Amino acid sequence: MAILAALVCAPAGYAWGGKTHLTRRYRRGQQMVYQTTIKTRTTVSSNPEGLKALLPPLPTELASRQQNTVTVRAVGADGVAEVENCFDRFEFESNLDEALPEDLRGTAREAQEEFSKQLQGRTLTVRYDRIGRLLGSEGAEALFQELDPPLRETGRQILRVFLEHMGGSALYPDHAVRKGEEWTQKLDAAASTASPFSVQGESTMRFVGKTRHAGVKAAIIDFRFSSLMKPSLESLRQAGPFAQLEAQGLKLDIRIEGTGEGQALVALDDGRILQNHATLRQTLRAEMPTTHALRLPVSGPLRVQVDSETQVEMASAGRGRR
Repeated sequence: MAILAALVCAPAGYAWGGKTHLTRRYRRGQQMVYQTTIKTRTTVSSNPEGLKALLPPLPTELASRQQNTVTVRAVGADGVAEVENCFDRFEFESNLDEALPEDLRGTAREAQEEFSKQLQGRTLTVRYDRIGRLLGSEGAEALFQELDPPLRETGRQILRVFLEHMGGSALYPDHAVRKGEEWTQKLDAAASTASPFSVQGESTMRFVGKTRHAGVKAAIIDFRFSSLMKPSLESLRQAGPFAQLEAQGLKLDIRIEGTGEGQALVALDDGRILQNHATLRQTLRAEMPTTHALRLPVSGPLRVQVDSETQVEMASAGRGRR
């Protein structure tokens, strides 16, 4: 009876057999503050070498530093949470100006500074499902339109990485786990109007053990993942140059392959992210397999490749009202 009573009275986060429940439980009104640093390095290669000169100027280094206050505004019966994400502080910089003609560098720097100023105090509305997966966000697209085209898509990617890691990015298992246990989450999503990429991927998580972060009991989770993204080419085919290439029997293959690993600290009481450190690597490859029709002295397919590595450092800076 004493053993039974001890099991029944065990604290939240522990279960029969020494297993631990890792569940994201959103509560309306809950508020958290995060500080985040994101750094990205990029390289470009092509076959033939001169092909990359046809690309618009691209930054090879980007960095953002920010503080965000996150407030849960609503939680649906299906577990989907609507979260308000306010940028209390935001700094963004890149070396794009080094890749531009001298007469355009000042304008590029001013645009980056203006983007940082406008994002400070701006609020996004973000939705996450019950396992922390990002479903969508609203409120940033108008700002991205003010960025130079080479930075626009990069800015979108950085924001998405930030929001995914803040939400937990599907870290949570669907069952209680033991120390050392692994579990996987698969991701298969078709291209849509909101996201013109189809995605296939898999993440593997491992429950390392328990610790404390700023006095909060937490689970340590190691994770690694791989993914493949392919754009819907319907919109590309509507463009004149691509339509002409297809008419000559040439096909363009575009894909983004990604891998990464990291470690997260997850609060045992409600599953909120306390820390998240990750390294992400992506390779964007655009190939035209058939080159003989173009009569070019090139061995192998025409190819442009963009490789990037991103470091994410995120930590909770406090917890507000519930």
